[in-house]
Amino acid sequence: MRLHVTLLAVAVSCLLAQTTWAAADNFEDNDFAEFEDFDDDEFVVGNAAGGAANQHQQQQQQQEGAPAVNTPEDDGNDFAEIDGNDEDEAVVEDEENEFEHFQDEEEFEGFAGTAAEQDEIKLSDAKKTEPKLTMAKVPMHFRTHWDSYWMEMLMLAGLLAYFANYLFGNKKNSSLASLWLSTHKSLLEDNFVLVGDDGKKETEGSTLSFIKESESVYTLWCSGRTCCEGMLVELKMIKRQDLVSLIAGIMKPVQDQLHIKVEMSQDAMDNFVFCVATRKQAAKMFKEMNDLNKFCTLVNKADEKYNCPGYSLLSEIAEASSSLLDSRLVAALNKFSHLIEYIHVSDQYSGPIQQEDPNTLKQPEVKRILHCGFNMPAKLDMEEMKPLLVLVLYLMERVRRFRLSKEGKAKSDKNRARVEEEFMKNTHAARAEAAAQRREEKRKAEKEKVLANEDPEKQRRWEEKERKRLEKKRPKMKQLSIKAL
Repeated sequence: MRLHVTLLAVAVSCLLAQTTWAAADNFEDNDFAEFEDFDDDEFVVGNAAGGAANQHQQQQQQQEGAPAVNTPEDDGNDFAEIDGNDEDEAVVEDEENEFEHFQDEEEFEGFAGTAAEQDEIKLSDAKKTEPKLTMAKVPMHFRTHWDSYWMEMLMLAGLLAYFANYLFGNKKNSSLASLWLSTHKSLLEDNFVLVGDDGKKETEGSTLSFIKESESVYTLWCSGRTCCEGMLVELKMIKRQDLVSLIAGIMKPVQDQLHIKVEMSQDAMDNFVFCVATRKQAAKMFKEMNDLNKFCTLVNKADEKYNCPGYSLLSEIAEASSSLLDSRLVAALNKFSHLIEYIHVSDQYSGPIQQEDPNTLKQPEVKRILHCGFNMPAKLDMEEMKPLLVLVLYLMERVRRFRLSKEGKAKSDKNRARVEEEFMKNTHAARAEAAAQRREEKRKAEKEKVLANEDPEKQRRWEEKERKRLEKKRPKMKQLSIKAL
């Protein structure tokens, strides 16, 4: 039994050995079959590449279990020896020297340069290609650091408060003007033909309303009545739209005011100046108003004579003051003392005192006016102000009917002559200079006219006349004769 097994093993071994040798012969015959089609001049391979390929092929065969095969390298043969006779064609290229031709200074002039220049070029290229990163400065979050914005918050709150107050104050002043007009509309239309004349009523049919001069000033012009050219109603209200003015009003309280100015006709009143006002307002008007300062004297004890407590009197002629301060006006002054600020009647009204200018040769233009100033009630009750407009209409008729006596007219004319003489004295130098300048211009025009004439006889006569005129201007010297002793 053992003998049979041994023989069988020997037979299998022989069969495997024969098969292996046959496979090796076939591999050796077909190994270089692929190189038979190439010419010897075109096939060039390096020793390192061939050795690496053979080593890789042997490793694959060992992994597959095939026996090792002798390669041309094992036999000491190199494929490079096939072309060993031609050294120029069998060149093994080195990868490191593949781009050496770029270093040729003759082929690429000005490209390579020195090593330092190459480093600078590489550094500049790196800087160009390198992206620049900028870090944004991000502020701290508002929610975690809200106390850093307290100044901005205060400014924003102040702006919001200012604009809110502007809208509210503007609306409040506009509503007050509309309320006054609606309350006094019927009384104005009964006494004036045209109420609210703004130049558009006849052409465009505009509705009756105030003219808005500013956010706190509203005006209304009325005309079409005997004894006057027209009446201007002016509402000067608190600047409710201005928050700063409201804060200043806390320190110095102010009130809404109504000013009515009536321009009297030339023949509607005599020549006199009269004013009754509160004591503080009378002192202020005496210093500021031109006509009151030049024609009137300040009387602070008007309450003793005319029974007007709290008021002062500025009067030019006593009989005019007594006539105007009748029982009706005195009763109105006592009843509405908290509303009536002043009543000013003048035929020489020229506004506030202007700074004296010596070059001024003409007196300021004057008007005949009835000017009244009233305060609005604290509760802004427009019905309470209706008697004040009735008082203005009464004073217009009272002034129209009043006439001065002969003594009063003489005194009035004397006062106006005095004021005119003072003005002439103050402007004498300016007037003399202006007269001399006019004479010089006239003489120059006459000379040009004579020189333009070609007649020599006329020119001679004019020169002789001019010489005599200059001789007359020269001062004459007195001659004194001394007798000999």
